[in-house]
Amino acid sequence: MTTDQRTITNPGTLHDPTPFGYSHAVSAPGELVFIAGQYASHPDTGAPVPGDFAAQVELSLANLRHALEGVRLGFEHVVRLGSYIVDHDLGKLEVLGKALHAAFGERLPAQTLSGVAALALPGMLFEIDAVAVRPAG
Repeated sequence: MTTDQRTITNPGTLHDPTPFGYSHAVSAPGELVFIAGQYASHPDTGAPVPGDFAAQVELSLANLRHALEGVRLGFEHVVRLGSYIVDHDLGKLEVLGKALHAAFGERLPAQTLSGVAALALPGMLFEIDAVAVRPAG
């Protein structure tokens, strides 16, 4: 699927979400593919890789890319993200927004961000899951 098969809708009656790294609604024809939460994990052990928030976001997005590639998809197929941030604040939102723009360009998926007290393993500061669409045909 090319990026123009996704329809991104940001109604004028709602705020512009793009500075925050997401779109209000995204639709696409095809089969849904669900990608589990990806985090800054060691490739052999799955243990969280130490690092600051920005480094963990970058590695989490790289791992998301690998998971998508494993099912022969890419960021251009993603229609929804779920992001989870430990001790969320506006500085972290800015870091995430920049990273998502770097990964997705201006064709941003829909997203829900949740601030959480903790994630599955000690040391995890960020996790991201995705819904992608495999093109019909």
